[in-house]
Amino acid sequence: MLKARKTNVELLLSNHPDDCLYCERSGSCELQSLSEDLNIRERRITGKKSQHKTDRSSPAIVLDPSKCILCGRCVRICEEIMSTSALDFAYRGNELRISAALDKPLGNSNCTACGQCLMACPTGALIENVQFPQLEALLHAPGKMVVVQYTPAVAVSVAELLGYKPGTDLGSLVHTVLRRHGCDYVFETSTGADVMIVEQARILEERKGKGESFPLITSSCPAWVQFVEQYYPELIPSLSPLKSPQQLAGSLIRNWIPELIEAREKEIVSVVISSCTAAKSEARREEMMGSGVPEVDLVLTTRELARLIRLSGLELDQLEREPFSDLFHSECTAGKLAAVAGGEAEATLRTLYHRITGKEVVPSKLHRFRINRSTREITLKAGRKEFRVASVSGLSHAVELLEEIRSGKKQVDFLEIMACPQGCVNGGGQPLPVDHQMVRNRTRAIYETDNEGSVQMAHQNPVVSRIYSDFLGEPGSRYSKEYLFTSFKKRDVLL
Repeated sequence: MLKARKTNVELLLSNHPDDCLYCERSGSCELQSLSEDLNIRERRITGKKSQHKTDRSSPAIVLDPSKCILCGRCVRICEEIMSTSALDFAYRGNELRISAALDKPLGNSNCTACGQCLMACPTGALIENVQFPQLEALLHAPGKMVVVQYTPAVAVSVAELLGYKPGTDLGSLVHTVLRRHGCDYVFETSTGADVMIVEQARILEERKGKGESFPLITSSCPAWVQFVEQYYPELIPSLSPLKSPQQLAGSLIRNWIPELIEAREKEIVSVVISSCTAAKSEARREEMMGSGVPEVDLVLTTRELARLIRLSGLELDQLEREPFSDLFHSECTAGKLAAVAGGEAEATLRTLYHRITGKEVVPSKLHRFRINRSTREITLKAGRKEFRVASVSGLSHAVELLEEIRSGKKQVDFLEIMACPQGCVNGGGQPLPVDHQMVRNRTRAIYETDNEGSVQMAHQNPVVSRIYSDFLGEPGSRYSKEYLFTSFKKRDVLL
């Protein structure tokens, strides 16, 4: 049996590229681990090397067929979990390989860039489109001001790649390292999420007042938004018109911060560090540009951040933590909840309840958003109004729930949808290999931070209050619509 297993692995290696030294998956490659476990130290079987070119057409995901071992994991997760079916087997025999529809480039396919395929891939056949070398080149460029934002999901997951206890919140360490590495300003995206929540609560209240029959659906997940534009364009009017938290924060960084720091003579380089590979595609959308200029220039994943931290050469355990900048930092924890499935809905209801009643909602009324299920539903009474709210993660579960709503089997006023199972803490840019216990640890860390927070409501965030008083005016104002709102349209793709 051992000999047969070893032979099978040797056959997989027979036509595999000899680039383990600089492969993106080196150290987290299952084929590499199997070879080590089976004590394979030489190549006894030599096969013909693949001549397929690497597909870099997608701004988010790179497909390298030469490293594919045809396990089919990406095909299954794309079809069964994400309901997208962007990848499938093509050709036969020795020509068999993974491809998008009609063998077209991945960037021209119906791929939503969620990144779950590369989380399932055991080798380096599917990886993110790495951008951190571009950031390295810009850090000390004259006339540039590098402004970085990192999402809450990154803060509680990068610890796994740096030797810390899984689930440890390293937000202060990330801030310190990036500042020492040359970044001018470093913020957490949660403040952008708080602004989104305040605006979203207002929109939901208005829709309820108008008696809208179909629910307001969140638009904070870029993979979900692209899925709607491709498969459910009739639902676009029901999408929240707000930008995602990272793009919303990027808009504020681009348009508000220069006035605060009097740095108009410098060109801002806006960088997002996210757990989401789809954020790389989102940053290139026309709708996310101001006067033809992207609000976000570069998007890095959690894995790229870990590599950047290692390259810094800093002794992390001996590093003295720098204080956060007052520009965007707040102790408010509501925006952090956007990292987990059900979190955005919970945070939105907190602010909605306050808008209607003038009081703060009792946390126990929203506890069902924290159960470990793909679909979560509650009914909240605020004053004389009753809101039916649901949250779902994983696009296959989202499709099932949407069909029930469309058929009239379920009545929902507000629907939160996240493409990745369990939300951003399990995004396509997170540490590899995937460990479901690690995902639970990240989720627990987010909830513990919120439970211990002194400010838990987005509308109580002093930075949000300052943004409105100094820049936007009030929720729903002309400036809010100019800088925080966006639009969506039907996407015609080759299926």
